[in-house]
Amino acid sequence: MRIDILTLFPEMFLGPFDHSIIKRARDNAYVQLRIWDIRNFTYDRHRVVDDVPYGGGPGMIMKPEPVFAAVEAITKGAKTGPRMLLMCPQGQPFSQSLAKELAQETWLLFLCGHYEGVDERVSIGLPFEKVSIGDYVLTGGELPAMVIIDAVARLIPGVLGEPESAEQDSFADGLLEHPHYTRPQEFRGMKVPEVLLSGHHEKIRRWRRRQSLLRTRELRPDLLSQIQLSREDEELLANPVEDEEWG
Repeated sequence: MRIDILTLFPEMFLGPFDHSIIKRARDNAYVQLRIWDIRNFTYDRHRVVDDVPYGGGPGMIMKPEPVFAAVEAITKGAKTGPRMLLMCPQGQPFSQSLAKELAQETWLLFLCGHYEGVDERVSIGLPFEKVSIGDYVLTGGELPAMVIIDAVARLIPGVLGEPESAEQDSFADGLLEHPHYTRPQEFRGMKVPEVLLSGHHEKIRRWRRRQSLLRTRELRPDLLSQIQLSREDEELLANPVEDEEWG
């Protein structure tokens, strides 16, 4: 996948994308990351990228000309353009389902907003989709872009060593993930559930599914109300002693 990022602060991306899974994805050519400084697409000697808002008000607004010039330069000659995302608190909420959808694309272009926002003509004249990572306001779109790129990149086939890792993540099937344990078997009086030591794959599967259901009901009941529970799910939720029976 090719990912282009339009930003006023390209140096912000140097650390987060030079480590861990994203670095391996880049090293193995699963992701080609290109970071563009919007100031390089201005036409005045002071490289001005913002101006005061018409109608008055506090703050500054990102000008449309550099954004249009950048997008046109990046996409010039391309037979098929990228899917374009504007990081914006007014956008559609980012979710795991949207991450899966974006992971199917071959080319993404991110625009990181700043100041009080981006001139509305950018959204009118270019096919940007506004996306938000939550109902709060940050100083710029760089951090949201990093979050989305990280969530999307790990879903690209080959990026994770174990494909099942992504399939079993929280939100992958609409539920929160079940608890995890590793060695030691007992730590400060806290023991690993016996069922996980049993080697009985079906019991382990059912225990994990029940724990996922219980955790979602406790922490995110809104998610549970949005999915269609199977008969087994309903039985697992209704069984109050199953964990005790399994140790």
